[in-house]
Amino acid sequence: MSMFADIDFATFFAVAAGIVIGLYVMLDGFDLGVGILFPFAPRSADRDVMMLSLEPFWDGNETWLVLGAMVLLAGFPLAFAILIPAFYVPLCLMLFGLVLRGISFEFRGQGGSLQIVWTTAFAIGSFIAGFCQGAILGAFVGRQITVVEGQFAGGPFDWLGLFPVITGLGVVAGYGLLGACWLIWKTGGSTQTFGRELVPPTLLCAGAAIAVVSAWTPIAVPQIAARWFTWPDTLSLLPMPIIAGAAWVGVWKFRWSQREWAPLALALILFLTSLAGLGVSVWPAAVPGVMTIWQASSMHRTQVIVAGAILAIVPIVIAYLSLGYWTFRGKAKQSADANEI
Repeated sequence: MSMFADIDFATFFAVAAGIVIGLYVMLDGFDLGVGILFPFAPRSADRDVMMLSLEPFWDGNETWLVLGAMVLLAGFPLAFAILIPAFYVPLCLMLFGLVLRGISFEFRGQGGSLQIVWTTAFAIGSFIAGFCQGAILGAFVGRQITVVEGQFAGGPFDWLGLFPVITGLGVVAGYGLLGACWLIWKTGGSTQTFGRELVPPTLLCAGAAIAVVSAWTPIAVPQIAARWFTWPDTLSLLPMPIIAGAAWVGVWKFRWSQREWAPLALALILFLTSLAGLGVSVWPAAVPGVMTIWQASSMHRTQVIVAGAILAIVPIVIAYLSLGYWTFRGKAKQSADANEI
């Protein structure tokens, strides 16, 4: 193991976790977003097409969630031991939402008199999962975790504050934006038009949430203010809000464009740039205000073994997911023009 002695594994795992989380947001974000938009679809035929557009991808997208949990547990066990008790409730609710989505996806496809029940359950599960992910992020960045002597010492609902609620709703809106842009790219007819029409409200809500978070965090956390507003850090970080703003404008501009891939690509850039901004804000904290990634990292032998596993597994996952997206490329089935409710 001496040949790995000089490698900064804490930074490696932090970067790996950021990449995996980013991939999860990219791939499962539009998936959850389509479910969030489900109740607003004008017809049952459109909802059928929405489900069809997700069918080859929805379960594989969640691979990144499992992989991300593995990276965090193996790379930063001390932080994991604090964060899991702090977020037991939203994590259980998130898993409930994902399970409800999976069940609803399969049972709705069977049709029958209970189809409306499974349609409603799919939308509810999508909303719960997206909201809980955003609330966890808000509580983490906003430092709503009480830690005493290296252990979580708060209550089960400490995570549920005004800022986490705003970030939770912001993530729901952002996922809805990704879902609308996905429909523009992967569907046609009335379903694609529905996606185009949902871009403005979801984009405005997501933009408002990003603006609130961007203003709130420096005010609430002095370290974040110092990170963003101290020269020359300000100059080096300035491209991120510029890129995010340009992507926001681009989504608005291209929502009716014939370049159907453009809104989704720009929405992903907006989302990933916003996540990168939050990552920069808390770096290098594993638990903000409590411990750094180096203080929370696992023993060296574990780091070497898990790093090797990550380097072996990630290319395989990327390969089979890429094959799936290539195999099922093109449009989902076009919407029928029947006046089905």
